[in-house]
Amino acid sequence: MKPKIVFSEKCLEYGSWHIESPKRVQRAYEILREKGYEFVEPEPASEEDLLKVHSAGYIQLLKHGAIEDPDTPAYENIYEYARLSAGAAILAAKINGFSLMRPPGHHVGRSGAALGAYTKGFCYINNVAVAVEHLDKPTLILDIDGHHGNGTQEIFLKDPKVVFISLHRYPHYPGTGAYSEANCLNFPLPADCGENVYLRTLEEALRNVDMERIEVIAVSAGFDACAGDLASLGLTEKTYGRIGEILASLGKPTFFVLEGGYVGENVGKSIDELLKSFSEHFKG
Repeated sequence: MKPKIVFSEKCLEYGSWHIESPKRVQRAYEILREKGYEFVEPEPASEEDLLKVHSAGYIQLLKHGAIEDPDTPAYENIYEYARLSAGAAILAAKINGFSLMRPPGHHVGRSGAALGAYTKGFCYINNVAVAVEHLDKPTLILDIDGHHGNGTQEIFLKDPKVVFISLHRYPHYPGTGAYSEANCLNFPLPADCGENVYLRTLEEALRNVDMERIEVIAVSAGFDACAGDLASLGLTEKTYGRIGEILASLGKPTFFVLEGGYVGENVGKSIDELLKSFSEHFKG
């Protein structure tokens, strides 16, 4: 059975002029609906859940819209949209589903822009981090977005219950992830390196993890590594099918949270390939 998709049309209500726009998610939703996926509605994350990840001061700033930077506008009601996206990640974690929501989250750290980056990279709440803290289980976070998940690394660095792996284009925004540190394993890749290099690197990365102690896999599922997207690594929709097969072979409960990917057609088709392959090969 293919994973359920967590989605609310409320995430399409803001930011139509921005590159991180409703169109990318709306088109993906339409494609996945045509493919016959089952959809479930999320509820907003509680403030208690947000405060497990972010500082109280940052949450107050977010509530009052005092968080704008060159990439990350202070949209009206952005706190509520961000809470709903974080709540969708929690629900995806509970049902081993895929959160198809915006705004994304992996660039925001405990108190805003993370690890020296000057912007939060379209992110307000670190959705995958909120979901992982909510579950409170030994977790592998695999970030396959084309950009380094600098916010997620900042939040979980040296956390004994989490292993964080990021495969990303380097040098590229946010300029971090050049090397591994403690439990955060970074695999920088050159632009348009292609599927073969990427998949070999992913398999190498996973060999560094003691899967016996991992109970859950959380995937920061960005699709901007697709050829021609913002952080192109030369991947195709079929590459995500292979990623799904590799993840399925690990035999662990797995959930997915949307990060980047700015061509809606590619995002929808890549999600379908990822989830279809994962469900076909999963034997956990």
